[in-house]
Amino acid sequence: MARELTRDITPLAAGTRLPSHRALVTRFGASASTVSRALALLAQRGLVVSRPGAGTFRAAQEPAASSGDTTWQEAALALNPGLADGNPGARRLHSPGLSNTLATPSPGVIDLNSGYAHHSLLPMTALRAALTRAARSPHAWERPPVGGLADLRMWLAEDIGAGLGREDVLVVGGGQAALSTAMRAVAQPGDPVILEAPTYPGTLAAARAAGLRTVSLPLDAHGMRPDYLDDALGRTGARLVVLQPLYQNPTGVSLTEGRARELLAVARSHDAFVLEDDYARHMTHDDGIPPVKPLILLESDGTVIHIRSLTKVTSPNLRIGALAARGPVLERLRTAHMIDTMVVPAPLQHTALEVLTSSAWKRSVARLQTALAQRRRLAVRTVVETLGADVLPDHPRGGYHLWLHLPRGADESEFVSAALARGTALAPGTYFHADQPDVPRVRLSYAAAPTTADLVTGIHRLEGLV
Repeated sequence: MARELTRDITPLAAGTRLPSHRALVTRFGASASTVSRALALLAQRGLVVSRPGAGTFRAAQEPAASSGDTTWQEAALALNPGLADGNPGARRLHSPGLSNTLATPSPGVIDLNSGYAHHSLLPMTALRAALTRAARSPHAWERPPVGGLADLRMWLAEDIGAGLGREDVLVVGGGQAALSTAMRAVAQPGDPVILEAPTYPGTLAAARAAGLRTVSLPLDAHGMRPDYLDDALGRTGARLVVLQPLYQNPTGVSLTEGRARELLAVARSHDAFVLEDDYARHMTHDDGIPPVKPLILLESDGTVIHIRSLTKVTSPNLRIGALAARGPVLERLRTAHMIDTMVVPAPLQHTALEVLTSSAWKRSVARLQTALAQRRRLAVRTVVETLGADVLPDHPRGGYHLWLHLPRGADESEFVSAALARGTALAPGTYFHADQPDVPRVRLSYAAAPTTADLVTGIHRLEGLV
């Protein structure tokens, strides 16, 4: 695709607008993420420039810089045993699912794909004020402690729950960084890791980049089954299990406290850690059932490594998160974090602390929760009216997404491509699986659309595709 587009683009004048994502999806019969990857290649080569909200344009010609022949790198990378496919500990730096999550939709495309809420739902005013105050602080440009600012760690410890202190918390650069750091700190390349199936693409990406061997376990209505986990840990010798206890991405399933305690008991009996990705703790809905407590509060022997992130409820640019743990593993986490990033920038930490301790914080979270509940109810009603009740047999009363069930035998890639051609961006279910799934699924996010009217229009564009 990139080669063909290069031939088309090269003769164009600088500033010429390229066809939209929708048009390219239709032309090539490809998925939205494949089109995005092709355009990214062209951008790397200096042929095009993307302007969010406006489109993709022919880049201005620049004097050619002399460069040597880099084709040798393909052979060098292929010969490296650490990257070879047959190596059980090979690190795989390839994640179309994560790339799709971060893709910027073309003008005219309604985003029902992104995992981040539209900025109109987030505390933009409070963030701007916090950033201004933080920049004026005499301490903003001093080197912070490796583990993070003491006051920020204390706030995060109290937010996670009673029984934790700031000495149990490490400030990291967001939830994705926490996943990556924890996997590399706890497991070695080639080790097995137990994952939910389906699961968040960022979890898959972090596991593959760490060279871990993924072992996926199916979920029921209450999450991962303890008997399946017991069998998998005994069979594989895995020492790490990754769980999303609340509004699991993408299924929306939440653990009950009883199920959570069973899973923790199984993990403890096998001397395995549970990496708890508690991404949706502040995305409960006003009509939902009381959520299960954070798993780290249900045990005291250090089984759980807890992840808490602020990006979902503040801004994707406020890359602040926390790893909380008890025992010697915390020092391993701290060292891995230090090797990767040294420290989380102090201005960012001070900005987060200003936001979290402001009078606007609780109001902004409550406002987001109310808006998400309203959008969920509207999305559920519109999906059922447009695609039928069979597509949505159940849905979570929390989080930001719905997990659509396409008819057996349907081609989810064709569905997503056809939706994009009509102007609606969705996430194909394949991206949430380590292996090819048996049934077609699609994730629909109701948080990213600019307005509720856009949300309804985006769903209506799917009419007739099922």
